[in-house]
Amino acid sequence: MTCTFFGHRDCPDDIINSLKATIIDLIENKGVSTFLVGNNGNFDRLVIKALTKCKDTFPHIDYCVVLAYLPKNKRFDYHTVYPEGLENVPKKYAILKRNEWIIKNSDFVVAYITHPTGGAYKALKYAEKLDKTYINLYIT
Repeated sequence: MTCTFFGHRDCPDDIINSLKATIIDLIENKGVSTFLVGNNGNFDRLVIKALTKCKDTFPHIDYCVVLAYLPKNKRFDYHTVYPEGLENVPKKYAILKRNEWIIKNSDFVVAYITHPTGGAYKALKYAEKLDKTYINLYIT
């Protein structure tokens, strides 16, 4: 099973504990072993931090950062994926198309959505449209 994450760029650092608890629950109770995350804001940074810590306890899990843009001379400390076909998408729509790819390739979505605007909100609405199971950490 695969899980992805979407949240506002300005997400507060204090959600890290509920984020880790949610990840652990998904691993232990839902059979999730693969996690996909973007790299466009504080929420994504917190997810990567939480997954790194969880991997110490659950070494069988895998996570990767799904890029919206091909990096130029940048190295990452973690596994990355660049979805096929994204190179033909105008830069303006790259994050949107990357998010759609992530959602299509995931079973669960964990979000931190506080208001009904922005890319994270649009991603969650797309996940709902595809009947994906999701958790909004802002509400729980």
